[in-house]
Amino acid sequence: MGILPELFLTFAKIGLFTFGGGYAMIALIEDSCVEKKQWITHDEMMNVTVIAESTPGPIAINCATYVGYKQKGLAGAAAATAGMVLPSFCIIFLVSMFLDNFLEITWIAHAFRGIRIAVGILILDAAIKMIRKMQKKRFPLSIMSISFAVMLAINIFALHFSSITLMLIAASVSLALYLVKQSGGKEAVGK
Repeated sequence: MGILPELFLTFAKIGLFTFGGGYAMIALIEDSCVEKKQWITHDEMMNVTVIAESTPGPIAINCATYVGYKQKGLAGAAAATAGMVLPSFCIIFLVSMFLDNFLEITWIAHAFRGIRIAVGILILDAAIKMIRKMQKKRFPLSIMSISFAVMLAINIFALHFSSITLMLIAASVSLALYLVKQSGGKEAVGK
């Protein structure tokens, strides 16, 4: 099979069988693209995830577009993106046409309660894999720990604080410390 159909089918499978959005798909994207097909490395997957989170659009689609582009340029990006989007679009289109009160059907409502638990586990799995592969230096671990604690406090106390603002603050602190390190304070930062 050529690379374009393979890109399309790989991401169509991920798009078809993953509930819960982009974060739930990250573990499957990593399994397919890093472990099985070796289209990208673990480090690239971590970088793609960060960049995909920071750019407009759904994270899974941004990841698929990157992997496709890396494999076969613009045509690969189009094939991977179409594979990721098409199954969800078709399912939602069919549901909207034939079932007016889809989630009011008792057995479907119960199925979605179970799916929510699975989605949480998939997201947790992706987070644990990324943390394991993260550089074990004080500074990245500090940024991660502080960001986690702040987001946890925001959620527990139901505060209105944008996660985007938190990411921008973390990026600014990291950039500022990098600039300090580059200008001569190499002993003080990043050991």
